[in-house]
Amino acid sequence: MHSIAIDAHSIRARLGNVQVLNGIDLALPAGRWTSIVGPNGAGKSTLLKVLAGLLPHTGTVALLGQPMATLPGRLRAQQLAWLGQNEVTGDDLTVWDVAMLGRLPHQTWLAAPSEADLIAVEQALRATQAWDWRGRSLGQLSGGERQRVLLARALAVQAQVLLMDEPLANLDPPHQADWLSVVRVLIEEGKTVVSVLHEISFALHSDQMVIMAQGRVTHQGACDDSATHRALEDVFEGRIAIHALGEQWVALPKN
Repeated sequence: MHSIAIDAHSIRARLGNVQVLNGIDLALPAGRWTSIVGPNGAGKSTLLKVLAGLLPHTGTVALLGQPMATLPGRLRAQQLAWLGQNEVTGDDLTVWDVAMLGRLPHQTWLAAPSEADLIAVEQALRATQAWDWRGRSLGQLSGGERQRVLLARALAVQAQVLLMDEPLANLDPPHQADWLSVVRVLIEEGKTVVSVLHEISFALHSDQMVIMAQGRVTHQGACDDSATHRALEDVFEGRIAIHALGEQWVALPKN
């Protein structure tokens, strides 16, 4: 039985004048990988930002059993790491410096990096195959390379919970597979991963899936459960079909 990493109740959120989330209740298990999927405009990224404490909302969110609203910012930043879409980071910063930003929640003001900081950053850069560019500036990198550095920054936090919004964006297929390997290692270490993914076949590698439509959760269940497969096919209006390929499930366009 897994404990709950993130517990959300009656979550409602607006973007401008538009109601995006419509009363969501969600419990995400600790030590597991959960993928959030659904059609465009379902509210997936908005929900993830609410769970990260990045968007105003009504309702409550608890992180590792503690109300998010009462958690000191530093403690929350140590426990929860965030990788967002299209994040803006100074192009003149080196890859090493960007990854080191992930250690800020663990450092005192103006202190030099500790041995633990140096080890964490090196491990993160090696895990994302970005170690060889550690002295290069971010502005010299391609979109996919930047994405790997931003992933390294999130890994360097060494948080118990990682939230990732479209982490496969700009990554070529080999590095998408590398990302999958990184996530599996995190789960083996007892960490919790929550990802918003457009790539349904990749999402089906996760332990469980949250399916959304029109600002609501329509289904939550194991990725190898036939009920989850039916809910996936339904939310995409029968335009995809879930098939077994060896020991893995894949989503294919339906003729």
